[in-house]
Amino acid sequence: MTSLAGQVVLVTGGGRGIGRAHCLEIAAQGAAVVVNDPGVSRDGTAGDTGPAAQVVSEIEQAGGKAVAHTGSVASWDDVADMISTAVNTFGTLTGVVNNAGIVRDAMVANVSEADWDAVIAVHLKGTFAVTRHACEYWRAQSKAGNPIDAHIVNTVSGAGLWGNVGQSAYGAAKAAIANLTVVTAMEARRYGVAVNAISPLAVTRISEGFFGSEQAADPALDPARSSAVVAWLQSPESSWLTGQILRVNGHRLSRIEGFTEAPGRYDAKDGVSLEFSEIGQAVSWLYGTSPRGLAGPLPSH
Repeated sequence: MTSLAGQVVLVTGGGRGIGRAHCLEIAAQGAAVVVNDPGVSRDGTAGDTGPAAQVVSEIEQAGGKAVAHTGSVASWDDVADMISTAVNTFGTLTGVVNNAGIVRDAMVANVSEADWDAVIAVHLKGTFAVTRHACEYWRAQSKAGNPIDAHIVNTVSGAGLWGNVGQSAYGAAKAAIANLTVVTAMEARRYGVAVNAISPLAVTRISEGFFGSEQAADPALDPARSSAVVAWLQSPESSWLTGQILRVNGHRLSRIEGFTEAPGRYDAKDGVSLEFSEIGQAVSWLYGTSPRGLAGPLPSH
């Protein structure tokens, strides 16, 4: 028996790149897959039903079960229909992989409102919408007395965890998804849902331009490298793990820990309230002569 036999998993952005690799691996492990992909370009424009249908065909030719869905994760109604498609086609939904994404990179001073809204809509709203509708389904099933062992796997990025020049919208969305992962894990565990995220390093359409030719040809950066981790996170074996982020860098797996309070503490001189006159001294003491905060030291002039 394969490890995901009997599971039904929705994968958003499943028509190309990492999403396609996730679909194929999850299906190979025995799950039925809802392959969602509207077939848009890298920046979210246009659309093509072909990618989702092609992945479904590949899964079926290999003996698996799959159905295509070409709606947008940015549409509340489309997302509700994704959940219905899973249940109506395969009888249930046991897992979600939130992978859909677009990029419209620009420096902060050049980002347009339309580009900001488009990136946030697909990444953050899309991840939330799928999560929300899936959790609504699982909560209702739990209240009806049905045992639930469900899994959500979100997708974050180094751009959201540590920042990246030119990716304010993308990075902000991914940082928010990291926190959404933790919050959802806190809330959904009571009705049997484990929620985790991966931060994969891979060469895809989304990451075009960030890798040199030698790096792009590195087998370690193949999009499929993170798919075994995603499939495992959809398995009953992983149900004990929730609210976590796993970094997948080629053959290397590590865990990401969230914001933590650094060692060292400055207490107000009067023991009651920090005064304006002492803030400079306090911050200098906390950071020393070479600040190493989230953004690093300011450039010298």
